[in-house]
Amino acid sequence: MRVTFIGDSITDAGRDRSDPESFGDGYVSLLAPELIAAGATVRNLGIAGDRARDLAARWDAELMPTAPELLTVYVGVNDMWRRFDSDDPTTEADFAATLGGLLDRVEAQHRPRLILMEPFFLPVTEEQQAWVDDLDGKRAAVRALAAAHGAAFVPLHEVFTTAAEKHPVAELAPDGVHPTPRGSALIADAWRAAASISDSR
Repeated sequence: MRVTFIGDSITDAGRDRSDPESFGDGYVSLLAPELIAAGATVRNLGIAGDRARDLAARWDAELMPTAPELLTVYVGVNDMWRRFDSDDPTTEADFAATLGGLLDRVEAQHRPRLILMEPFFLPVTEEQQAWVDDLDGKRAAVRALAAAHGAAFVPLHEVFTTAAEKHPVAELAPDGVHPTPRGSALIADAWRAAASISDSR
């Protein structure tokens, strides 16, 4: 099976982009060994800072040639973040249209099994509490697209919000976004659960 992960820094996780067998040190690095042991080939196409529009810019050149049979897409938090650090917002409608168009294209050509990861954010300052409202639209779009495409949905915002009730945010994602090893393990576990549900369909 050909397995591809694409997304932003959480997927990238410091991978060596010159090495197709580099998985970084995040959740993909936790999943890749077991997938490879099961006979899969695994590619990590995460790039730090990517928004949905950035995935669109490299979709045909980078994603489509991998001909994925299982495709995981994890994007959305930078679509929120750029509104607040660069005054460059992405509307929910634009985000949904861009991501939905990408899924349509890969399904038309390769018909992969899809896993869509919900973007999460744990506010670490009082000001950032309001940022969650912007992310809510992107989260809703990912959930709706998962339903529309019959994709497995990974509810990471719920996973991290629940975990933050038991552990300090600094132990999960110190800046609210980039996971620690504990946070990466949470993501990997949530992916495994979603993949298992998807396998049973």
